[in-house]
Amino acid sequence: MAKRGPRWYFNFRSPYSWLAHRDLVDRHADVADTVEWIPYWDPDPQSEELLAGEGGAFLYTPMSREKHFYVLTDVRRLAADRGLTVSWPVDRDPVWEVSHLAYYLAEDRGVGHRYVDLVYRARFQDGRNISDPEVIAEVAGRIGLDPAAAAAAADDPGLRARSTASLMSAYRDGVFGPPFLIAGREKFWGLDRLDRFADAVRDKAPARPETDAPVPADALSATASGDLGHAGGCG
Repeated sequence: MAKRGPRWYFNFRSPYSWLAHRDLVDRHADVADTVEWIPYWDPDPQSEELLAGEGGAFLYTPMSREKHFYVLTDVRRLAADRGLTVSWPVDRDPVWEVSHLAYYLAEDRGVGHRYVDLVYRARFQDGRNISDPEVIAEVAGRIGLDPAAAAAAADDPGLRARSTASLMSAYRDGVFGPPFLIAGREKFWGLDRLDRFADAVRDKAPARPETDAPVPADALSATASGDLGHAGGCG
């Protein structure tokens, strides 16, 4: 198998994945632009059947009622730390394929990151039901996608095949919950591991070729008495 690059599995259901997304794009934009973004969600019966047909399984254990109530408080605190206000959605009979499969359409058009941002905002900041095809159609229209195609993404056999490949990728990577991030052989689970993941991605990035001309000796002596705060450059 070909060596894979760094990747992160995002999930529109998880508030921790939402906050990880915010930290990734706000604090580690260089990493966000280089890693592979892979949707990961609780599969419906059709997705489970397709996944099982490929020899995979969904490695996730539902949380207890007590943990659920803890998460509500914890996420509110973490969001406030980031200047965000949570508007909790009410999930009634959610079908997560509706929002996650439309991501592939956005990815193909080069607006995948924007789509993810808008869906997270719709769910956790506006309290909207992202299992409603009309909500996804509205998001799609805002970024130049075909609203009808986005609304019907969960019924598209081609997108179902791609989604099975994503869930198989998660199965092979041992993903057991979001947010889940991988850099080389290192795996990172949870919001509080994001900074370590970003450091690992940067550490494994190919070194940039040295293109600067040698600095004359007199220039070095002049720099030593100047502003050392920018001695390493501003890049």
